[in-house]
Amino acid sequence: MSYKDELKLEEPQVQEDKKKSALVESIQQLGQMPQVAPESNIFCMTIIGQIEGHLVLPPQNKTTKYEHLIPQLVAAEQNAKIEGILIVLNTVGGDVEAGLAIAEMISSLSKPSVTLVLGGGHSIGVPIAVAGGKSFIAETATMTIHPIRLNGLVIGVPQTFEYLDKMQERVVRFVTTHSNVTEAKFKELMFKTGELARDIGTTVIGADAVRYGLIDEIGGIGEAIRELNLAIERRKSGIAGGTIQ
Repeated sequence: MSYKDELKLEEPQVQEDKKKSALVESIQQLGQMPQVAPESNIFCMTIIGQIEGHLVLPPQNKTTKYEHLIPQLVAAEQNAKIEGILIVLNTVGGDVEAGLAIAEMISSLSKPSVTLVLGGGHSIGVPIAVAGGKSFIAETATMTIHPIRLNGLVIGVPQTFEYLDKMQERVVRFVTTHSNVTEAKFKELMFKTGELARDIGTTVIGADAVRYGLIDEIGGIGEAIRELNLAIERRKSGIAGGTIQ
């Protein structure tokens, strides 16, 4: 056997190794597997662990980096083959501005989007959970609502507290605009005392999140995908009829 023939035999193995390497890198960097069906018209994005902002978190923390998610949302918006976006959350929260940036990106998509809270959608995960066109929460999933806090050095001057208040108002305004909860109710949940051991706020379980108007419906992955497919069909009908719904 010639040297060229040996190279030809090795090529498929080399290609397979490259594919495996790309898969491992995708899991390590983005924390998600490639789509099971590449021809699917739905893009699934996962937001897990802690949302990392401008500061890099310790290596033992499971994180979702906003600089990874934003380009993916832009790509999904531009890709003609992608007709709907499913956002799955199991997050403890994290950086406020990073979380709001992701939420704003999701809410401004022109394509149908559905959010699904599995496990938890805590803290700054709440605005992300309500940012889609329709929101679902698993029956056993929870959402912790509490005031914004600052880490590190805090200068005790009025400007610091004004800054905190303005940032909190941004969160309140976004949540109340993109869900059915009233501002009064959301602030009541946010400032409630006696429920959290070392903090003020409220832990809301699935059915309560729907009752308060934070989330639209109780449901899992089946219900979320069914709703997304219906929204895609409505959008197609609207475009065919001359209007976008």
